[in-house]
Amino acid sequence: MLSLATAFPEAEIHTLFYEPEQTYPEFREMRIRTSGLNRIGAFRRDPRIALPLLASASSRMRVDADVVIASSSGWAHAFPTSGRKVVYCHSPARWLYLPDDYLGEACPLDPKRIALKALTPYLTRWDQRAARTADQYLANSSVVRERIQRVYGIDAPTLFPPFSPAVAEGEQEPIPALAGWAGEDGTEGGHYLVVSRLQPYKHVDAVIEAFGDMPGRRLLVIGRGPEKQRLLEMAPANVRLVEGLSDAQMRWAYAHATALIAASHEDFGLTPLEAGAHGIPTIALRAGGYLDTVQDGINGEFFDSPEASTIRHAIERFSRASQLDAHAIRARAEQFSEERFHAELRTITDDLRRSASR
Repeated sequence: MLSLATAFPEAEIHTLFYEPEQTYPEFREMRIRTSGLNRIGAFRRDPRIALPLLASASSRMRVDADVVIASSSGWAHAFPTSGRKVVYCHSPARWLYLPDDYLGEACPLDPKRIALKALTPYLTRWDQRAARTADQYLANSSVVRERIQRVYGIDAPTLFPPFSPAVAEGEQEPIPALAGWAGEDGTEGGHYLVVSRLQPYKHVDAVIEAFGDMPGRRLLVIGRGPEKQRLLEMAPANVRLVEGLSDAQMRWAYAHATALIAASHEDFGLTPLEAGAHGIPTIALRAGGYLDTVQDGINGEFFDSPEASTIRHAIERFSRASQLDAHAIRARAEQFSEERFHAELRTITDDLRRSASR
């Protein structure tokens, strides 16, 4: 969303909710219009609890502009517009088509799960109507493109999102919590790296288990989430979990890694690009968005299942293979630059604007 906003800095942003503390600080300098639901703090912090109200609120968020870009994972594609509408889709509504992803660890009697089950027939009809209001759909990955075709019957061209150049540009700062683990002062480097939410479907536990059988290699896990305590309890001495890092510390963690390990099913594989901006390769699950961002033998290697033994074997193969070229790794990341993304997006909106004026 931030890259969309910076592509059109004069544009007004329309959104159901805006909570400054939960998003990028750059948005504070932008013009943002919210729905009436935004006045309720609990809804801003967790929009899922407003589920019964969101379809109606979205249908009233009229946007008056020649061209509107709806960055949508389920709601914004329904905003009424006076001009042409481009839907940049991050996934068709997870709350309808992938409900377990949307609800996370909610138990069977959780009010959100009960409400969603009751509302699904109505919301499905509403969602299908909303999809038909778009003049053009764009998918943010090959996986999402297939999902859009399956759910809506729309062939949506793929426009890959960019990674932020700030990931690699700027100062680096070692992580104090690594002192005594990565050398006496924590600056030894050479670790393998996982950057992920600590959720069950991210398979961080399988990566940690793999390193239990490789005591001579170190694994640094950066992330937070409900699995944290369980992962801490299972982590051997050569695995360290940290969270809440500064940008400078994140740059250090990437730049001093041996390789990134990406074991989850993702719609778009962003972290290999962030690692790649530092010339660091990725050992990735052969699935999902990583098929878009990782090229075997160029900026990384694949493994076929998110199991500890498979991950361990992939790391051992990687360590025996000839080192991948850092320049080629960076060149691959640059194919997903923000400049490329902005240029392609402006071409699409200019074409729609011209067609509207005929």
